Amino acid sequence: MKVIAVNGSPRKGWNTAQMLKKALEGAESAGAEVKYYDLCDMKFTGCKGCCACKLKGNPKFGKCNLRDDLTALLEDIETAGALIVGSPMYVGNVTGMTRNFLERLSFQYISYDKTPGYFKGKVNGAFIFTMNCPEQFADCQKAAYENNTGLLRGLNGSTEYIMANETWQWDNYDLYAGGMFDVEAKARYHEAVWPRELKKAYDLGKRLVEAK
Repeated sequence: MKVIAVNGSPRKGWNTAQMLKKALEGAESAGAEVKYYDLCDMKFTGCKGCCACKLKGNPKFGKCNLRDDLTALLEDIETAGALIVGSPMYVGNVTGMTRNFLERLSFQYISYDKTPGYFKGKVNGAFIFTMNCPEQFADCQKAAYENNTGLLRGLNGSTEYIMANETWQWDNYDLYAGGMFDVEAKARYHEAVWPRELKKAYDLGKRLVEAK
């Protein structure tokens, strides 16, 4: 079984990336082959509304017809057993590049006929959301968690999401205008909670493989 992780954060190596890589470790522990993609390294656009994926007689019917750096990833997902997408929450939603990826992934499979979606395989899907928002305020973004995760249902597998709250944003808080933060308290929280968040991601990756 192949498990693919897609990082929608522009900050390579930070919170979202760490959780995704830990999820892949969990998947590997259950015997999966794993692959990792950073969207920030890829040149691509969102859906252009060309509707070539719905054009009768098109040999690429049901597939995104745009050709760019996203093409190989979309093709790779079709042969996977699980897909894990990660994104920080920016202004109440996933990053722009994550949204562009989701448009391209999901729209190609949506059927405008009285038929099921065009994807015939089964890929279990999961989302990892990371955010500076404290846990007690995280529910205000619940619709975004559910809507973005819901786009993975077109892959015909199980779907779920996990969150990491109050993440560590900068190596040195003194360099940035962040006077609202109690940095010492935030550091203590991060030290105590972050290992648990990584374990949660590890368990997610393992669970996706074992769900089959």
